[in-house]
Amino acid sequence: MAADVLIVGQGLAGTLLAWEFERAGIAFALADGGHRRAATMAAAGIINPITGRRLVKSWRIDTLRPAAAAVFRELEVALGVPLWHEMRVRRLFADAREREIFSAKQARGELAPFAGEADEAGFWIHGAARVEVGALLAAARARWRSAGRLCEEVTDLGEVAPRFAQVIDCTGVAATGQEKFRSLPWEHAKGEVLAVAVAGLAPDVILNRRHWIVPVGEGAAWVGATHEPATRDGEPSGAARVALERSACELLAGRAFTVTGQRAGVRVYLPDKRPVAGCLAGCDRIGLLNGLGSKGALWAPFLARQWVRHLTAGASFDPEIGVGRFVR
Repeated sequence: MAADVLIVGQGLAGTLLAWEFERAGIAFALADGGHRRAATMAAAGIINPITGRRLVKSWRIDTLRPAAAAVFRELEVALGVPLWHEMRVRRLFADAREREIFSAKQARGELAPFAGEADEAGFWIHGAARVEVGALLAAARARWRSAGRLCEEVTDLGEVAPRFAQVIDCTGVAATGQEKFRSLPWEHAKGEVLAVAVAGLAPDVILNRRHWIVPVGEGAAWVGATHEPATRDGEPSGAARVALERSACELLAGRAFTVTGQRAGVRVYLPDKRPVAGCLAGCDRIGLLNGLGSKGALWAPFLARQWVRHLTAGASFDPEIGVGRFVR
């Protein structure tokens, strides 16, 4: 199929980008060698409005969360698979300091409208969600394979770029090793999750204290995620399993569980913890969409639409996520 744009990588970022191109009528092709080692496959797809030890509202959550919900519900209809699950988070205080931070921020209204009922043990976060990332990638891959849009091989940007008006790299950690992208101040962090069998979890509640437990089906849940900065080894580790099992014991308060699997992936960040999208300076035909970290389900729809606006209307990328913010 003839295409003007090549998307390299069909993880969460590449999939949302391809979907927005399809909706906008932009002729595109996909190149992706498979998901076996992709960080996306270790992603729980959680959208959490309040995160971290400092209890900070996720960047632009008020506007990006409704937009993400609309996109994933559209994809549910188009692909015929359930993808979007409304959730709430039971956030348990890790210590007295965290409780103090919550009280102060709640009093100032900084956590509205997402922070809900609180007690001595913790508080509720409303407006969370979970996206079925694995199901999304598999169904979208089948769609574009059958349409002749997917090339299932590893692609060298230097070789393919001359054949397309635009090439957009969405390969996550792999992109950071590309010569064209090395000028960006990439940061890496390894994350691991456990798959567990456990009965009796509320299907719409994520338990969270340092780590989280998210139900992913009848009698099944994921426990995660570890965070190892500056680590690019994508293999599961014994140390992470021990830490996650300990957290699972605490969060489940004695309820029995069995570990059924373990996954690891390497996330990519930028120093300001914002994603990046746009064209390289002096090379408008090569672009990227990267740096989603642990917030891909929230940010990918917004970033994809930035690319659509750029290609169809010549719009500039939002300066808070543009490549230009790192150019001095």
